[in-house]
Amino acid sequence: MHQATWDPQQYLRHAGHRTRPFHDLLNRIPELPHNPAHIADLGCGPGNVTAILADRWPNARITGLDSSPHMLEAAQEYAGPTPGGGSIQFQPADAATWTPDTTYDLIVSNAALQWVPNHPDMIPTWIDALTPGGTLALQVPGNFTSPSHALLAELCDAPQWRAKLAGHGRGYVHILEPAGYLELFDTLDCTVDAWETTYVQLLPGEDPVLEWTKGTALRPILTALEDDPATRDEFIAQYRDLLRKAYPTGPRGTAFPFRRIFAVATKKS
Repeated sequence: MHQATWDPQQYLRHAGHRTRPFHDLLNRIPELPHNPAHIADLGCGPGNVTAILADRWPNARITGLDSSPHMLEAAQEYAGPTPGGGSIQFQPADAATWTPDTTYDLIVSNAALQWVPNHPDMIPTWIDALTPGGTLALQVPGNFTSPSHALLAELCDAPQWRAKLAGHGRGYVHILEPAGYLELFDTLDCTVDAWETTYVQLLPGEDPVLEWTKGTALRPILTALEDDPATRDEFIAQYRDLLRKAYPTGPRGTAFPFRRIFAVATKKS
């Protein structure tokens, strides 16, 4: 999805909080047109949420797609037959160019399309690949103006870092608001359910917001600085200090509000 080196273990440190929006998304997906269903998980990451699809549709044929070799390698532990008689497989694919070569009853994407600037342009192609009555369901972060991201963007553009990192913390204007996804899917003659939720997450441990962003927003920056560990550590220390002021630790942990945007579009039969 993005030219960054991904770390599945770091990403999964907050797996519970990261998975909650996926469960909320699944709860709004209607009955699929075929049984067994054919499902694609676009931007499957380390495969932990792909496995959840098999809990909802036990005999489905599920394909997880991701552009990161590290994520696909981690996902292999979930590959193979499922207890309900279905199957899970994983394949490399980049959502920026993925054109399905078969039809699906469900295409789902969880916290991945924020890395794909042209994803609104790709959505008509994915809708075309749905069987009549099939569904495209997506969830993306909507917190790019929150301190965690705003401070990161400002730091990347600071004089000390501008030459190496200018623009690395920005560039999420392609994320639509819920109304934007509703309007887009409506033009494609779909029945649409679009909404947003802000989860106020209580994160444990020392510098937990920094550890959270090391799994996601910081990945492109860590990749850009991976050949210069001293410079990388200096940047992280500066960002850490900014986060400590923006997200003070309380007696039970650090409160980290996180806005998410959802859309479920069902193709008319």
